[in-house]
Amino acid sequence: MGLRFLPIIVIMFLHWAVAGIDRGRLHASDIVPALLEGIALVLFGLAWIVLLWAMHVNWFFSSIPRIQSERGHVVITTGPYRFVRHPGYTAALVAAVTSGIALGSWISTFIAPVALALLVWRTTVEDRMLRRDLPGYPEYVSRVRYRLVPGIW
Repeated sequence: MGLRFLPIIVIMFLHWAVAGIDRGRLHASDIVPALLEGIALVLFGLAWIVLLWAMHVNWFFSSIPRIQSERGHVVITTGPYRFVRHPGYTAALVAAVTSGIALGSWISTFIAPVALALLVWRTTVEDRMLRRDLPGYPEYVSRVRYRLVPGIW
């Protein structure tokens, strides 16, 4: 299951590489206002804090979606998992949207929608797998209704 998610990682690295080339060499779109760049940098940093928080409370957090039966996989309901079912993906979505702007490159922000679509797709696939294979997850879904954005979706 893991290799089919490789495009997400490739797109994210491409996104950062384009920002670096644009800002460092080409200067094609590196006219992001400093205030906007600063706001994006703060949001990018907050996204990483949420991602690290999700990783800290979820001992089963993994780059490859799978049920870790050998480790006694259970549903995590603490920390950011109280608000959304996939806080790591929420953080990744915010990071994808803000990183190009934080790096000062408008061009790299055009890659972000591809990353967003792939991350939403991956979240959908993972949520389906957890509902089907992780004991207690359907009950958790009934308590925590939102997959990615509290109060919205």
